[in-house]
Amino acid sequence: MRHLRALCAIADTGSLRKAARQLGMTQPSLTTQLRRIENTIGGRLFSREVTGSRPTPLGRSVLCRARPIVAEMNALVSEVRLEAGQTADARLRIGSTGSRAVVGWLRRLRARYPDADTTIHIDVSANALLQMVAANQLDVAFVHEVEGAPLRVPEGVERRVLVEREPQFVALAETHPAAPRPAVRLADLAADQWMVDPSVDGEGPGLRRVLAAAGLNPRVVYGDYLTAADLVASGEVVTPCQPTARSRQGVAVRPLHGDPLTVRLFLASRAAPAARTAADRPAPGTAPGAPFEVDALFGDLADAYFEIAWASAAYRQWLVRNESPLLRLQEPPARDAVDVLGLAGPAEVS
Repeated sequence: MRHLRALCAIADTGSLRKAARQLGMTQPSLTTQLRRIENTIGGRLFSREVTGSRPTPLGRSVLCRARPIVAEMNALVSEVRLEAGQTADARLRIGSTGSRAVVGWLRRLRARYPDADTTIHIDVSANALLQMVAANQLDVAFVHEVEGAPLRVPEGVERRVLVEREPQFVALAETHPAAPRPAVRLADLAADQWMVDPSVDGEGPGLRRVLAAAGLNPRVVYGDYLTAADLVASGEVVTPCQPTARSRQGVAVRPLHGDPLTVRLFLASRAAPAARTAADRPAPGTAPGAPFEVDALFGDLADAYFEIAWASAAYRQWLVRNESPLLRLQEPPARDAVDVLGLAGPAEVS
């Protein structure tokens, strides 16, 4: 279990140094432990790069098995402690598919529940996160659902929709002929090779559906979004991306004309069970067996997501142009704050 927890920590933090700090050990000790694990398994589990440590294909395979085991063991320990009368400290377990809003969400949750042990589980598979919520391995999970490729929402899991229909943008090389345009048409990318991550639920089928509807049949290859930037910058591939994605050197992020590729963003939690009496019912918006109000968790997520969305110039313009419901849930920064942050307010968007 110690080895499995170490592997999960390295994958979650993307850094041996950060993982060692999380595990309460020194980086050299963790490096030695990882080397022993890899020697035992017979292959490299992480590639060491300048930007951090990333799972190899073998590492991702091992992690897929390790994460449920670690989660089950954590749940077992907590349940045994409760039955033994040793009440554990309050724990808030949140999950998410990749999103830049997670950092701000965590910051707000830790300020709201300073005495809670708040943990985050990142997984590219939304279906896996939903299963963890259903199995009481996570309290809530923030996921996205590709239009036309519905997720498998387990029985007993309820959804709070953050954004009903969010556009997906496209990442392409800055040297691409379509890069100077404010919005790119699918036809502009007809000759390009698209890349999708097969581990992201619904991404491949959703893209193929959209391309087919446009009468296009470009080559679609599979790869890892974490390592796609270099391929995009070189002009080898174009990829779908979140509208909040940062542009990297050599990479341009642009909206797709007409928003053909969209997702739904929602927060999943366990539904409160039917209670026999009013006294037995949990407080409104409270997850069963947890002292956390799901409505409050959702509110903090909405604040964090709006913060990231408003800071993205291209997405900010899309939100204002389409009068997104996200704007009605939030209040854009005041003019003074906009000036300080260098953000264009609604009046500046054409």
